[in-house]
Amino acid sequence: VMFNAVLENACSEQGARMSAMDSSSRNAGEMLDRLTLTYNRTRQASITTELIEIISGASALEG
Repeated sequence: VMFNAVLENACSEQGARMSAMDSSSRNAGEMLDRLTLTYNRTRQASITTELIEIISGASALEG
């Protein structure tokens, strides 16, 4: 009886740890997705700004 209680306690503890790690992994994945999206948007904005500056400079030289 005592052995079963100790075993059940250990199994419950491992289950709780597994659940916590699963949740942490899922949250980390979602955070990585958000950071990747933010990085890509920032990069695209920088590229767009640079293109506008190049086009504006070329237009100024032409006329």
